[in-house]
Amino acid sequence: MKVKLGDVIQLNPSEKLPKGERARKIAMDNLDTYAREISGFDFDEYKGGTKFRNEDTLLARITPCLENGKTAYVNILEKDEVAFGSTEYFVLRANKELINPLYLYYLSVSSDFRTVAIKSMTGTSGRQRVQKEAILNYEFDLPSLKEQERIVSRIGCLDDKKALNDRINDNLDLLLTTIFENKINNKNFTKAHLTDIATYRNGLAMQKFRPDDNEQSLPVLKIKELNQGYIDDSSDRCSAEIDESVVVNTGDIIFSWSGTLLVKNWAGETAGLNQHLFKVTSNNYPEWFIYEWTKHHLQKFQSIAAGKATTMGHIKRSDLKSSEVLVPNNDELDKLNTIMKPIYDKRIEVINENQRLIGLKRILLQRYF
Repeated sequence: MKVKLGDVIQLNPSEKLPKGERARKIAMDNLDTYAREISGFDFDEYKGGTKFRNEDTLLARITPCLENGKTAYVNILEKDEVAFGSTEYFVLRANKELINPLYLYYLSVSSDFRTVAIKSMTGTSGRQRVQKEAILNYEFDLPSLKEQERIVSRIGCLDDKKALNDRINDNLDLLLTTIFENKINNKNFTKAHLTDIATYRNGLAMQKFRPDDNEQSLPVLKIKELNQGYIDDSSDRCSAEIDESVVVNTGDIIFSWSGTLLVKNWAGETAGLNQHLFKVTSNNYPEWFIYEWTKHHLQKFQSIAAGKATTMGHIKRSDLKSSEVLVPNNDELDKLNTIMKPIYDKRIEVINENQRLIGLKRILLQRYF
């Protein structure tokens, strides 16, 4: 049955929440990229913003949050609880007699819906917003409620498993860092600097390395892909003949040194590294060692970048050279490696499983939406 979205949902439904009352607040920062689950919340006095309940879908309507995949399903509230959040959300509430709330969420993250929403954006550069009419007038084929439930059960189990994996990986990451910070503060270790233990290879301006017709190519890893954790159909392509030093493989350590500063293990497919990203490697030290030392200085790097009088904060290579590390001798490093490597390797294993789940989810979204 062909319908318009406005016929089966309420957009920004009215809710009662008196100003000054303390309530759960879900900010834009609490929505992860391309994730169904909400990652956190605060309690705050309600002064304004969108209001919502469990089973609502939160859709970021402003650039670049929408393009970055900030769309979430509300499922962390108590029964009848009303929460609030950013004025830059559209709240989508399902008419349950016509559309399953989770089916509505998966519709809102489908490629076709996102394309229509993004194309409707208007406004000044950097502050463009999705138009309400584009949401309400979006046309799609709506299956029966029974078929919707079948589709939701197939896709939902993948998100359920990924959510569990995310909790496991958060705990593994915390464990790894806790042990590292506890063991590494040893006055007998040798002082050195980040650039002494690791190589920070900057990516290329990949627009200069476009593939020729019929030439083998690679997807380009940019900050967007690093944030979302995988390559998608909108990712750029580059020649496969680029230098091996800027080819990124699954598990490689990537450090974004400009814009959004973060350190991650890349778990997507083989890609070409774009500028503003470092590939972090070492010939002499384990990956967990260079990963943790880079992450150890990340907050300082973020402060440096935030202090730049530009719209694109960044750090310099000199900031890496001046960042101190402590290096154990070979025997001590081997002892630490027996503890740290299994935890680090398990993290990579879980990340890779999540990527397989994401790939399956994308296939199912393309099939059903």
